[in-house]
Amino acid sequence: MKKVLIYGTLTIAVLAAIIWKLNANKKANTEKTEYVKQSNTGDVPVLTEKVVRTEFEQQFAANGNFEPFRELTFMSEVSGRITQLYVDEGSFVKQGQALARVDDEIVGTDLQSAKVNLEQLKVDKERYESAFRTGGVTKKQMDDARLQYDLAKSKYEAASRRIRDTHVKAPISGTINAKYVELGAYLSPGTKMFDIVDVSRLKLRVTVPEQQVIHLKTGDKVEVSSNVYPEITYTGKITFIAAKGDASLSYPVEMEVANVNGKSLKAGMYGTAHFDMPKQDAAMLIPRTAFVGGVNSNQVYVMDNNIAKVRKVVAGRIFGDKVEIREGLNEGETVITSGQINLTEGAKVTVLQK
Repeated sequence: MKKVLIYGTLTIAVLAAIIWKLNANKKANTEKTEYVKQSNTGDVPVLTEKVVRTEFEQQFAANGNFEPFRELTFMSEVSGRITQLYVDEGSFVKQGQALARVDDEIVGTDLQSAKVNLEQLKVDKERYESAFRTGGVTKKQMDDARLQYDLAKSKYEAASRRIRDTHVKAPISGTINAKYVELGAYLSPGTKMFDIVDVSRLKLRVTVPEQQVIHLKTGDKVEVSSNVYPEITYTGKITFIAAKGDASLSYPVEMEVANVNGKSLKAGMYGTAHFDMPKQDAAMLIPRTAFVGGVNSNQVYVMDNNIAKVRKVVAGRIFGDKVEIREGLNEGETVITSGQINLTEGAKVTVLQK
């Protein structure tokens, strides 16, 4: 019985709380509605801005990280033990310079054997060719001798190549950035030996917005700066402009940057490219906030004798918080930049002081 009374009392209390909350919400909504009605009977407060033609510079900067002009990981092409090692990490090497020497005893024996075999088959080939001219052998026998000679010649050339490969040489000029082998190490084809990077020139990769990338072309000169040497201006040349942009409509642009003696930049450092754009004619720019519901609506409110009027416009390029107006507005008119949410066509407005 007591439980029934307790549950009944709790139920009544909950219902009473719900009814009170509903009444409170209804009262608040009524007050808001009445406030809006009263507000709409007077002038709507807004912020405005005069439409003027503005001259502006389109110079802009883009940031990125320097990368080596060329870099590669050098792999062994032969088997054998390293008998001599000529470079260490940090060594600068020129293309064709010897980096290491691999034991060539086995491949040297193969080369000698291939040479002896080639010389013998050369004699046989010449003998068969001479005999064929006098009718001593058939054409097939002569062709077989020539074939054996050609095969032996290929084996000799392959053995010679393996001998040359035991003299490991740099394929590009650059700096030994990493060394993965030591003197006495045994190599197999594909063993990683060195990382070589060429920083005599660098690459700087940045992203450029669609409005600016249309003015760029490969071969253009670009001024480049770096935080580590702010007093130096480096010269860059655009070598690549992506044909496809990313999700933000920005396009990767790559440039080659020449290093400066005594002020050499390193790969991985931070760099800034400074682009000079063609001079632009003065344009009518208005704040993005002037648009009703966003730039894509192409609608703004114009204030005429303290009356708000909807105006259809044609929006052009966007520069930060400003939008170019190509059609629909005249210089000297006043656009409403804030307060449009409370406006309708023909509403009276009052301008607030900023």
